[in-house]
Amino acid sequence: MNREYHRWYSDRLGRDMELLVFGHAGRAVLFFPPRMGRFYDYENWGIIESLRDRISNGELQLFCVDSVDCESFYNDWAQPHEKMHRHLQYEQYILCEVLPLMNTINPNNDIEVAGCSMGAYHAANITLKHPQLFNKLVCMSGRYDLTRSVQYFRDLFNGYHNQDIYFNMPRQFMANMEDQCMLDAIRRLDMLIAIGETDPFMPDNYDFSEALGWKGINHKFYTWQGYAHSPKSWRKMAPLYL
Repeated sequence: MNREYHRWYSDRLGRDMELLVFGHAGRAVLFFPPRMGRFYDYENWGIIESLRDRISNGELQLFCVDSVDCESFYNDWAQPHEKMHRHLQYEQYILCEVLPLMNTINPNNDIEVAGCSMGAYHAANITLKHPQLFNKLVCMSGRYDLTRSVQYFRDLFNGYHNQDIYFNMPRQFMANMEDQCMLDAIRRLDMLIAIGETDPFMPDNYDFSEALGWKGINHKFYTWQGYAHSPKSWRKMAPLYL
């Protein structure tokens, strides 16, 4: 199985960023890590291994990116608007640096986007804001409104809300989207949501799914037994959904 390590200085983030590429051909998948995760987590947790045959056969090519969650949403020293500003810089890094790399390495492919936990948020947010760039979205154990307190998961903006936050919370902006061109672009996506039945984010997932449904956006919604919010479960989900 081909494995490539890439590192470069990101002007948009003002620091070095790293990523791993697995595979030599096939469907290109932009794979976001979980909450405060790293680009090597899916490899360390055996999720890449669960896909080894399909990667080696040239069916899949995974691009596992790093996160800056510790500098954005989970930076307790930053003000809410500063958290969002850092996230938007990260989004520009993905759009303007990672996607061009993916298109250079794998030029004949539409790009799929996937993620687990917080990675599912990143995957959904960037795909639904830029649907013309992607063709498939896979969200596993995700959270789609970071302003909603859920059990021991707090509102990451401490009650603060502005336009930038609104337009980066998929559950919020999708419920009110009226732009028909955007909606048509989103409707052509192959979209899948998977969540454990006792996952604290199950209600958030139902609300997100309902918002999509009200907009006529077809998607698959899978409920897993139990919590299903762990590498053990993601090792089973990934081969089914990617």
